Amino acid sequence: MILEMKVPSPGESITEVEIATWLVKDGDYVEKDQAIAEVDSDKATLELPAEVAGIITLKAEEGDAVAVGQVVCLIDTDGAKPDGAAPAKEEKKEEAPKAEEKKEEPKKEEPKKEEPKPAEKSYAAGTPSPAAKKILDEKNIAPEGVAGTGKGGRITKDDAVNANQQVSMGTPTNGNRGSERTKLSMLRRKVAERLVAAKNETAMLTTFNEVNMTPINALRNEYKDAFKAKHGGLGLGYMSFFTKAVVRALQLFPDVNSMMDGDYKVAYDFADISIAVSGPKGLMVPVVRNAETLSFRGIEAEIKRLALRARDGQITVDDMTGGTFTITNGGVFGSMLSTPIINPPQSGILGMHNIIERPIAVNGKVEIHPMMYVALSYDHRIIDGRESVGFLVAVKEALENPTELLMDNNPKKALEL
Repeated sequence: MILEMKVPSPGESITEVEIATWLVKDGDYVEKDQAIAEVDSDKATLELPAEVAGIITLKAEEGDAVAVGQVVCLIDTDGAKPDGAAPAKEEKKEEAPKAEEKKEEPKKEEPKKEEPKPAEKSYAAGTPSPAAKKILDEKNIAPEGVAGTGKGGRITKDDAVNANQQVSMGTPTNGNRGSERTKLSMLRRKVAERLVAAKNETAMLTTFNEVNMTPINALRNEYKDAFKAKHGGLGLGYMSFFTKAVVRALQLFPDVNSMMDGDYKVAYDFADISIAVSGPKGLMVPVVRNAETLSFRGIEAEIKRLALRARDGQITVDDMTGGTFTITNGGVFGSMLSTPIINPPQSGILGMHNIIERPIAVNGKVEIHPMMYVALSYDHRIIDGRESVGFLVAVKEALENPTELLMDNNPKKALEL
């Protein structure tokens, strides 16, 4: 029996996908539920499993855009499973018929051609004519670098004029000049489209502040080993502190936790925090659901789970759907300062950056502390300056006083130690 395998719907509003990679070859034997292809949608990369076991026949090429419900391959369930591990059909190589041996005829000796003797150098070789010398002097070109084509190797006026066309500084010579043209994945094209739309369709503005990371570093140094031992190797990173600080600030300034819908403002009483992570297919933004209900351990565990799924290409559309606010950390790549782009239809995004020890004034004295610049990009159509600046100040206050504002003066209880 021949089974037609069609593209399943990866989620709402997705009408087509792109065949990113076939994981099997035409004619291979596949097992039921074996991953046979990776398909890109405009939201995620998904694996396509075989619905039954049998011999597969591919009906689409890598890079093809196929509609949801379209047939992409056929599986012959009557196909016999080959012996051994080799899934693909072995092609028998036909032996080429032996050519009839021809008797070699004695080669006729050809008379040796005498090579022309190189012409003896003339006293005029390399010497410019008066007109050529004048041109070379004007161009500041030495006669030794010009090949003469005149009688006896003499440099003619034309030689001098053409010498002006020699390679100049900045002109590429022996370096590689290759280029490669590759089609962007559907996911990458959708990301590009959304980023341009965010710039064109929102009144985006960015405000900045700086955070003294000394209190958080002190807490991490004191409790990270106990946290890791208690929670099965889970690390106590910066993201849980920033997520907690953002949730607190969103509760203080709810306009930042809202978005535009035509002529209406949609406000949320929960905090679904999108965390921007870099995956093999590009930037992905999985969502930590109801972050306001999670502990430090819960946030770290969920971020780790989503990051591993993104790294392994297992992230799904559902993992990235929704989100009321986004956090992005360019600091892991060394960024000192940036203006992050809003993740539509959200109205705000917080950018974290690298931590650098800098001198700052503390109680009238100059001290060196680990400092981080933070940036809030927001949609000015719905968020005013008071809310945006107040939100970022609230994030700064919580990060600089985490024991009181994020842990209720009990770090051990907050970290579940």
